[in-house]
Amino acid sequence: MTGSAIKGPGIFLAQFAGNDAPFDSLPAITAWAAGLGYKGVQIPSWDRRLFDLNLCAESQTYADEVVGICAEAGIAITELSTHLQGQLVAVNPAYDAAFDAFAPETVRGNPGARQAWAVDQVTKAATAARRLGLSGTVSFTGSLAFPYLYPWPQRPAGLVETAFAELARRWTPILDAYDDAGVDIGFELHPGEDVFDGASWERFLSAVAEHPRARINYDPSHFLLQAMDYLAFIDIYHDRISAFHVKDAEFRPDGRQGVYSGYSPWVERAGRFRSLGDGQVDFPAVFTRLTQHGYRGWAVMEWECFLKSPAQGAAEGAPFIARHLIEVTGQAFDDFAGGRADQAVLDAMLGIRS
Repeated sequence: MTGSAIKGPGIFLAQFAGNDAPFDSLPAITAWAAGLGYKGVQIPSWDRRLFDLNLCAESQTYADEVVGICAEAGIAITELSTHLQGQLVAVNPAYDAAFDAFAPETVRGNPGARQAWAVDQVTKAATAARRLGLSGTVSFTGSLAFPYLYPWPQRPAGLVETAFAELARRWTPILDAYDDAGVDIGFELHPGEDVFDGASWERFLSAVAEHPRARINYDPSHFLLQAMDYLAFIDIYHDRISAFHVKDAEFRPDGRQGVYSGYSPWVERAGRFRSLGDGQVDFPAVFTRLTQHGYRGWAVMEWECFLKSPAQGAAEGAPFIARHLIEVTGQAFDDFAGGRADQAVLDAMLGIRS
């Protein structure tokens, strides 16, 4: 097996963007990221301090300016993120108040208008990504069925099937627009979304008729916190993985709490997100398995930690990813001991008479 290594280190800017320098503009934040050793940035498409999605969807000139700003800092754009807008494509009424904050004030309190805005935004991201020269975006599916994940009384027959049929009705036109643009959507499989593990991913993929643009943003932290085999996940779904969030976590169940963590705050939960290297994810195995299966996209740090500061997490993230990148070999380790491999030698070794 030969080929280039996974690209990186990259960093997702969403958790770092702010109103103070150097986090309040694209030129400043990309220079900051480059100074820490990052080679790529994943841009949150909703954050107008860094990026104007509407303008990028309309203007190649603006898209070229964005690419140029990043290039001046020695930074590439890994993907556009539409996590917040994707979440609003499908919202169960139980979440209306909580998720209204993700939308502009003009559509808050109006679920229909909010959904239409979200669909428009996610669709525009396909055009924007194409103008930026990107092959993919990352997003969430939203959630209609998740409040009924562990129900009492039992779910009525057909509820889950109806939810996924509705997800497909909403997402298929968006996926078709991405196909027209030649861009993938890597859905982050995340508790709180209707698509949060392999079984729910298969349900969604079937509902959208195995759409070629429906892909996975692989994040092992969410699988570790569900007590899943996150390495076997790569073996099963590697052909759909288009993006990679490098995020760590720890899961330490005890006699008081497990996966659900008893409504505890983050600091007291059995399952907690950690800065890279501070948790339990076996990243050497993750990078090995992804490389083995031919993933050649970006490794992008998503920083979330209940304890460590974002400044320290960002500073430690780039060298952590860099240490785990694998340069794929073009030779076998025991080539030095090999002999001649012509057909006559092979026949003689097997006792085959010509």
